[in-house]
Parts: sequence; C-alpha cells; structure tokens
Amino acid sequence: MGSGGWFAYAPRSGVAAAGVAGDGRTPDGDLRPELADVGRLLRRGVRGVVGVARAGEVPTLTSILLEHLGPGVDALDVVEEAWAGYEHVNVQAGLDAWLAASGAQVEVVGIVGFQHRPFGLGDLLTGVHGHDPFGPRPGNVARTNLPSGPDGAVRACVRCGLYLLDDGTSRSVVLLRGAEPETGIDQVTVQVVSTGDGLAAHTAAQVREAALRENVFRGQVLSFGGEMFGRGRTVLAFHRRPELAADQLVLPSTTLAAVERQVVGVAAHKERLLAARQHLKRGLLLYGPPGVGKTHTVRYLTASLTGTTVIQLTGNALHLIGEACSVARALQPSMVVVEDVDLIAEDRGMHPGHHPLLFQLLNEMDGLAEDADVIFVLTTNRADLLEPALAARPGRVDQAIALDLPDEHGRRALFELYRGGLEVEPGAADDAVARSEGVTASFLKELLRRAALVAGDRLPRVSRSDVDEALEELLDTRNAMTRVLLGGTPHPDGDAADPDQP
Repeated sequence: MGSGGWFAYAPRSGVAAAGVAGDGRTPDGDLRPELADVGRLLRRGVRGVVGVARAGEVPTLTSILLEHLGPGVDALDVVEEAWAGYEHVNVQAGLDAWLAASGAQVEVVGIVGFQHRPFGLGDLLTGVHGHDPFGPRPGNVARTNLPSGPDGAVRACVRCGLYLLDDGTSRSVVLLRGAEPETGIDQVTVQVVSTGDGLAAHTAAQVREAALRENVFRGQVLSFGGEMFGRGRTVLAFHRRPELAADQLVLPSTTLAAVERQVVGVAAHKERLLAARQHLKRGLLLYGPPGVGKTHTVRYLTASLTGTTVIQLTGNALHLIGEACSVARALQPSMVVVEDVDLIAEDRGMHPGHHPLLFQLLNEMDGLAEDADVIFVLTTNRADLLEPALAARPGRVDQAIALDLPDEHGRRALFELYRGGLEVEPGAADDAVARSEGVTASFLKELLRRAALVAGDRLPRVSRSDVDEALEELLDTRNAMTRVLLGGTPHPDGDAADPDQP
C-alpha cells in the first residue's frame, strides 16, 4: 500500500452502485405511473371519504354513556369516592363483591389512552375528549395484578374502566380508575352516575363499605415500604404469619409475663375491659442492647395475635407512619410495630429544630379513641435517646420493658433452643455457657452454626471440641467486629482495649 493518496473501492459483484439499479435502470424509472397506481389512489380516496362520512358511527366513550343512560344526563350528579393508591386491590375486591350481590346486569368497557389524562365521568358525558384521537376511548380492559396475600397471592385489578349497570328500574355507570403516581394521580377513584334518584350517592357509599368489608389486608402481617423507582409510590408487602411458641422465646418468666399481659392479655379480655370502661389502646416499648431478642419478641407477639392485623415499619419506611396508622385504625384489632423508634423519636432537646415524624407519631398515638383496639409496639437500642413526650401520657407508652443479656439459665436455654437437630456431645453446653457470659442470643445462635461447620462430615454429631473451636474463634481478638455485630462486647472480658497495645 502506497503512502498517502486516495483509494477508490468498487462495489462487490452483483451489488448495484448507489443510484443505479441492478439492471442499469435509474430510480427515475421506478416513478413512472402505472395503471395499477390509479386504482390504488382511488381506493385510498374512497377509504378517506368513507372514514369521514362514518366518523359519527364509530363508538366513543361519550356515545356509549349517552346510549346507556338515555336523555337528561345533564341533570345527573356524579359522585366520587377516593382511596390511597395502595388500596386499589381492596377497592377492586369491594366493587366485585358489591356487583355480585347487586343482581344487576353488568357490562365492562375498557378504556385506553387514559394515561397522563385527567378526566372523570363528567368530562366523558360532555364529550370533552371526543375529538382527541389519542385521548381516552373504548378498548380492551387493562388489568394489573396486585398483591392480595402472602406467598405471592395476587388479584387482577382494572386499571381504568367503565361498569355499565342495569337493574331493571334504573341504569348506572361506575368509573374505576387506579392511581398513577408517575403522572401525579396518587389516589384510586370510583365515580358513579345513575338515573335513579339519589342512587349514585347510595352506590358510592355501598362500594366504600364493601371495600372495607372485603379488605384483603385484614388479619394479615404487612410491611410498608417505598418503591425504588416511582415518585411517591407506597408499597405494601404481605408476610406469612410466623409460628413461634412461648418455649421458643427465651426470656425471664417475669419479663415474658409482663409482655403477654400488656399485649395478648388485653386482646383476650377486650369485652370485659370495655364493659368496665377501660381503654384498649396501649403502647409497649421494648428496649435493650442489640441481639437480646426485641425483634424475636415482636415475632412471638405477631404469632400469638392470630387474626390481628400487624403493620411493621422499619428503616426507610418510618416516614409512612401516617399510612400505617390509617390502616391500623380501619382494620382493628391491629398492631403497629415501629422498630428502631429512636430514629424518629429522638429527644428534641438534643437536636432542636423540626421533627415532623416525631410529631406525626405523637399525634397518631394521641388521636386514637380510647376504645380503639390498636397496639403500638416500639423497639429501640437506645432508650436514653427517646423523646420524653412518648411516655408523658398514658396511651402513648403504657409500659417499657427492658430486655437484658441472658443470664446463665437463659444461655443454657438458648443453647438448647438453637441446637436444633444437632447431636451435641454432653458437657459441651456447660463449657459454652460458662465461657459466654455477657453474650447475646445472636452470639449463641452463631456459635452453634459454626460448631456445625467445624463438624462437617460428622454431622449431625457435634463434639465438645467442635464447640470449643467455634467458641475460641468467636472469642479471638481478630473477631472483635463479629462479636459487636452479634451484640457482644469487642473483647472477651468486656473491657476496653489498652490503647498502648498494638
């Protein structure tokens, strides 16, 4: 190849050069009119004329509504009910149940092109969007599967659709529209119009009652959270209710009795307490160092309160305290669990300024009626940081219970509990209990897991030396951070490290 200069490349054999056809004809030859082109042009013209002439015959949402409701729609009232976006599945369940019980003939008309379009029944009745080719118009019914129970249970919910009802004496229309947080529509709405006098308001009220009666959240274990993508979108997750007996919760008998009396006992004696004019709402604070069983105690309470709606708030969902309390009020008996409450209820004197979440928590606890069967269970590792106002009034926190590090009896019971199906050599438990003073339940659980790993191929048999080796590993200075993560002290003797030591 020479240096510098330009090179020309010819097209491959059989490939026409740009602007030249394979047989040598230029593109201009393809533009010569043929008799068939005249026929094509005529057909296009006829279709256009027919389309314009018959435009009024194409069904629109407005024409469907006017045909169903008949004359005089201008005088009909449109009644609306609205719910939070996460209630969509309950609104659908209630609407389906009400329709099934109404005995009316029902036709569902799907709506397409509804996205990014604020409209209601009033707009559809007047034909505001009738000339918008991309606006709301009749189409297939679009549904979305929403969680309706644990283990992946879902319910198909209409995103946007019309229900045309005829009960023989009057005709009604129900517009169901789900929330669209991405477009600023944060609520689920049901709008009703009816030819019957006062029937629209009556129907809307019945749908609201049915949505509460058929609420799929009732009696479930739920957790609130925010979706990673999507502005302002609140998500409710279902969890299987844990199965945990009292003998699986290792606490001092007096502590366990106090927890049960405050939570389970009130639920068991509800009618007698109300008859004696004693309040049901109560607050329980569980505090203590990490790993002593606060979350495990909450799981035990959740397992014990069968039929009670449990709403859990943790981590980045703590800002949804208002939504959680709204669900709890509607679905009594209920329990609201706020873990690590010190994250939102820190003493205002330590950090002056605005504390909107703290104020909201206090308002929600104060706003419940005396006979409201709602329990607030709060947990914290730092009770010293809590706002005094939380406990300044009965009904906020009625009892604070300390969960301490397990004593010798507790450690032995925990060793036996976490042993599971392991066949541990006699004497191993005595050694572990004697050498593990000051550790948490989490530490002992990890100890047995590691001992099982040391045993390896000899499982399920675990020797005394296996347990000793696992304990030495956890107590080794190189595992100081592991002990802290498991709720123990950085150093086996519980003392701080000597700063002069390397």
